[in-house]
Amino acid sequence: MQKKENLLFTAWAASFTAMLGSLYFSEIAGYEPCELCWYQRILMYPLVLILGIAIARRDTKAAVYSLAMSGIGGLISLYHYGIQKIDFLTDAAPACGRVPCTGMYINWFGFVTIPFLALTAFTIIFVASLMILKRKGA
Repeated sequence: MQKKENLLFTAWAASFTAMLGSLYFSEIAGYEPCELCWYQRILMYPLVLILGIAIARRDTKAAVYSLAMSGIGGLISLYHYGIQKIDFLTDAAPACGRVPCTGMYINWFGFVTIPFLALTAFTIIFVASLMILKRKGA
């Protein structure tokens, strides 16, 4: 049971860090989120609460919810990253709101953008949730 709880904590820590990062970028750095960023936030922020409650209750069955939400969020992040970095996707990207989804506020090391950071967090949560569910008695 201890390993499952460690995995739950890992998933929660990734979601909490992602939430703090997105709040930093919008509230402190002043970067206005695009429409796809909002969808990613809609899927990430509840994970902090769901996984936090799951840790407190030692309820590894919450991994079902975090698996689904992180999977969908990861796909949105992957698409968002693709329209930022792959030319033919960028050219075909639809306009979305006041802030273009193809814009990059950050581009650390030539590949780390905000959607990449979200994709990393969603992947950590997804893998941790999958590992919890694959262990016997989830």
